Amino acid sequence: MITELGHFALILAFMVAIVQTFVPLVGAHKGWQSWMAVAEPAASAQFMLTAFAFGALMWAFISSDFSLLLVVQNSHSAKPMLYKISGTWGNHEGSMLLWVLIVSLFGATAAWFGTNLPPSLRARVLSVQGAIGVAFFAFILFTSNPFTRLAVPPFDGQDLNPLLQDPGLAFHPPFLYLGYVGLSMAFSFAVAALIEGRVDAAWGRWVRPWTLAAWIFLTIGIALGSWWAYYELGWGGFWFWDPVENASFMPWLLSAALLHSAIVVEKRESLKSWTILLAILAFGFSLIGTFIVRSGLLTSVHAFANDPERGVFILMILGFFTGGALILFALRAGTMEAKGVFGLVSRESALLTNNILLAVSCFVVFVGTMWPLVAEMFFDRKLSVGPPFFNMAFTPFMLVLGLVLPVGAMMPWKRAEIKLAFYPLRYAFVLALAIAGLVWVMQTGRSILGPIGVFLAAWVVMGAIIDLASRTGRGGGRWGRLLRLPRADWGKMLSHSGLGITMLGVAGITSWQYEDIRVAQIGQPYDVGAYTITLNGVADSEGPNYLATIADITLSKDGRVLSEMRPEKRIYPVAQMPTTEAAIDYNLARDVYVVIGDEQDAGGWAVRTYVKPLTNWIWIGCAFMALGGCFSLSDRRFRVAAGARKTNAKAVPAE
Repeated sequence: MITELGHFALILAFMVAIVQTFVPLVGAHKGWQSWMAVAEPAASAQFMLTAFAFGALMWAFISSDFSLLLVVQNSHSAKPMLYKISGTWGNHEGSMLLWVLIVSLFGATAAWFGTNLPPSLRARVLSVQGAIGVAFFAFILFTSNPFTRLAVPPFDGQDLNPLLQDPGLAFHPPFLYLGYVGLSMAFSFAVAALIEGRVDAAWGRWVRPWTLAAWIFLTIGIALGSWWAYYELGWGGFWFWDPVENASFMPWLLSAALLHSAIVVEKRESLKSWTILLAILAFGFSLIGTFIVRSGLLTSVHAFANDPERGVFILMILGFFTGGALILFALRAGTMEAKGVFGLVSRESALLTNNILLAVSCFVVFVGTMWPLVAEMFFDRKLSVGPPFFNMAFTPFMLVLGLVLPVGAMMPWKRAEIKLAFYPLRYAFVLALAIAGLVWVMQTGRSILGPIGVFLAAWVVMGAIIDLASRTGRGGGRWGRLLRLPRADWGKMLSHSGLGITMLGVAGITSWQYEDIRVAQIGQPYDVGAYTITLNGVADSEGPNYLATIADITLSKDGRVLSEMRPEKRIYPVAQMPTTEAAIDYNLARDVYVVIGDEQDAGGWAVRTYVKPLTNWIWIGCAFMALGGCFSLSDRRFRVAAGARKTNAKAVPAE
C-alpha cells in the first residue's frame, strides 16, 4: 500500500511543480502579489510530496518488498542494511527520484530562507526551479517509474551491483547529486535575472551561497568517488579520466569559476555577463553529466547502462534549458552593462584570468571526453582518449593557475601593481623554490613534475597563509585581529591551501609511485623498495552475501613489523560478479597498497604491490577545500545579505 501512496505522491508533486512553474511567473510579469505568493507554498508542498515518495521507495528496499520490480533488480534479503538503504539510489530509477528530491529541496530552501529577496525575483527563481522539476518528474513518470509492480513477486532479489556495496559508494551519489542539482539554483537565479533584466551587487550576493553550497557538495562527492576508486577497484589510482569522473569534474571547474566571478559582481558590479554565462554553463554541464551516465552512449565502469531512448529525453531537457537560457542571455546581453571599471593589473583581472583558466580546462576535459563519440559518428573511427591526453592537455592550465593564484589574491581592487602584490610573497616564493630544489636533488632519475608539484603546493599554501595574515594590518594585537577576521577570509585561506595540498598529493603519487607484480610463494619474503612483504597464507571465508579469498600478508621494514594486511578477492554468487578488496597500510608519508590475484598452476599467488608517496594528501586537500567552503558559507554576510532587503525592495525591474 505504501508504494502506491508513494507513486500517487510523485504524481501530485508533478502537478504541484506545474503550478509552481506558471502561476508565480505570470504573477511576477503582471505584478500580482497573490499569484507570486503561490511560489512558496508550492515549493514546500512539492518537496514534502517528493520526500514521501522517496521514503516509500526506501521503505520498500529496507523491507525487501520484492513485489516492486526495482527492489528485485537491485536488492537481496541477505544484503547488509546499509546497502539495502543505498540500493534506493544505486540504480537509474531510484537515483532519478533522489535527483528530483534534491531539486525540490533546493526550491523549498529558497522559499524558506529567501525572504530577503524582492518578491518578483523570488517568484521567478522558484518558477524556473519548478520548471526543472517538471522536466524531471515527467522523465521519471513516463520513462523511469520506480514504482512498477510485479504480478508474481519472486522469492528473492537479484542483488545490488557488488561494486556499489561499499561505504564510499553508499554516500558518494547523494553528495554528488547535491552538488549537481545545487547548481540548478544558480541557474534559476541567472534565468530569473535575465527575465527581469537586472544583475547587480545584491544579485551577486544572493547567488554566491547557493553556488558555494553546490561546490562544497561536489567537492565532497568527487573526493568520495576518487577515494572509492582508489581502494575498491584494485587499480591503485585515484583518478582515471573516466567519462563519468569527468562528468562530475567539469561542473566543479565551472562552479569554482562562477564563485570567483560572483565575487566581482558583488564587490565591483563587473563581469555580469560572464557570471550569468557561467551559471548557465555550470548547470548545463551537470545535465551533460546526467546524459553521459544514463544514455549508454559512453562506456564507464560506473555508468548506468540504459537504453538510448531515455538518453534522448535527457538530451531534450538539456537542449530546452541550456539552449533556452543561452538564447535569453543573447537577447538580454545589453541590459548587463558593467559599472565597475578596472585596470589590466587588478584583482578583477586576476579573478578573470582564474575564470578563463578554469573554463578552458573544463573545455579541454569536455573535448577529450566526447571526442571518441564524435570520431565514431562523423569519421567512422573508433578512438580511445586516455590519461596521457588529459595529463598533457589539462596539467598546464593548473600549473599556470597555481602560479598566479597567490599574487592575484594579494592584489587590490580596481588598480594594482604586480611588484607591490608580489613583495609580501617574496620569501614564500624563494622558500618554495628551495624546497623544490631540495626535492630535485634528493630524487634520482625521476620526472621534473615532482619538484614542480612540490613548488606549486608550497607556493599556494604559503601564499594563502600570507594573504590571510596581511589582512590583520601592522602593529600589536595582530593575533586578536586574526581571530576576528570574517569567516569568509578564513574560508578562502583554507580552500586555497586545500588546492595546494591536493597538488602535493597528486605530484607525489604521479612522480614517485612504484609497483611490483610477481608470483609470491607462501612463507618466502621479498622486498619492494624499502619494505619486505611476506605472504603467510591464503584462506577462504564467507561474508553475509559473498564468498571471499583472503590473503594473510605481513608488511615489515628493517625487521620491524608495520602491519598485518588482509587483501581479498570476493565473488557475489547472486550477481555472479567478482570484486577486489585491496589492503592498504595508510600513512601521511606513503601508502603501501597490496592486491591479491589468482593462484598459479606452478604454485604461489599473484600479488601486486604499490608504494604510493603522499597519496592521502589528495583527500586531505579536498577536505580542506570543503571545510573552507563551509567557513565561507557560515559567514554572516552571506546568511543575512546585509542591507539587501532595503536596497532591493524599492528597485523596479527593467522591462
